[in-house]
Amino acid sequence: MNYIYTYSCHEDERFLCCLEMRSFFGFDTESAVLESSICIDPSRSPFIKERIDVIYKGTGLEDIVEQVKNLKIVDRTFKVIMIENSDLADSEKVSFEERRMIERNIGLKIEGKVDLVNPEQLFGIMKGREGWVFGSCLKSKPVWLHHQKKPQNYSTALSTRVARAVVNIAVPNVNDIKVIDPCCGIGTVLIEALSMGIDIVGSDTNPFAAIGARENMAYFGFKGKVLLRDIRDVKGSFDAAVIDMPYNLCSVLAPEEQLEMLQSARKFAKKVVIVTVETIDDLIEKAGFVIVDRSVAKKGRFTRQVIVCE
Repeated sequence: MNYIYTYSCHEDERFLCCLEMRSFFGFDTESAVLESSICIDPSRSPFIKERIDVIYKGTGLEDIVEQVKNLKIVDRTFKVIMIENSDLADSEKVSFEERRMIERNIGLKIEGKVDLVNPEQLFGIMKGREGWVFGSCLKSKPVWLHHQKKPQNYSTALSTRVARAVVNIAVPNVNDIKVIDPCCGIGTVLIEALSMGIDIVGSDTNPFAAIGARENMAYFGFKGKVLLRDIRDVKGSFDAAVIDMPYNLCSVLAPEEQLEMLQSARKFAKKVVIVTVETIDDLIEKAGFVIVDRSVAKKGRFTRQVIVCE
């Protein structure tokens, strides 16, 4: 089965969005529509708007109309929505009135019970540059937005939106993956990872940060382990690590300390996603990592580098 994803991001997020795409699908696109055989829950990404699980394709709308006549929904109510394709030229776009008419006509061709308010099954139809598609539709839920309202916050912490993308970059496939955030701060990355069902543990050298992380996780009903521990004391083996390099405005780590942190991570993690406000490529390479991909996360004039290492 093929899946079609629609995307939306701010201009400042474009590079980060593309890195997340490459992590999920192995490629990126400047298009607002991406097609892949890989199935991703759209709610995982802060950039995906919806996913269509393609059932029918056609060169024209009439092809879809003919095909949906064979569709029978016997055990649930349904609704058909038309999804806008922002990639289309203005001359190819479908007006609001036309979209409503198409939704109604397609819905009438499907055998089953329509519920326009609270349907149990949602179908999507979309016009592309090369034809039309129809299939089950799953809308993204902005889970990360809810996590902004945590009781403990740091002004220098990652935004929940960026943290969610960073987690996806580190862990595109969540199954049977062990992850660590050894500089977890107040737990922003931990919360995003736990909300996706990822097996993750956290640690920090700051006791107040560790306490704040535990409080924040409990506030959202998540159970996770946060240890008071230096990254150099981490034991065990992990499939991936997320390291937001400490950089508090009043205390920037010396290069020697940063190198020790990275060398420690090299011992316990196969893959590391590093978030840094400084250029530390030479330190990453000295620690024995190979940089395999990278991006930036911008917020106005403030820029963080997101570096994928193996």
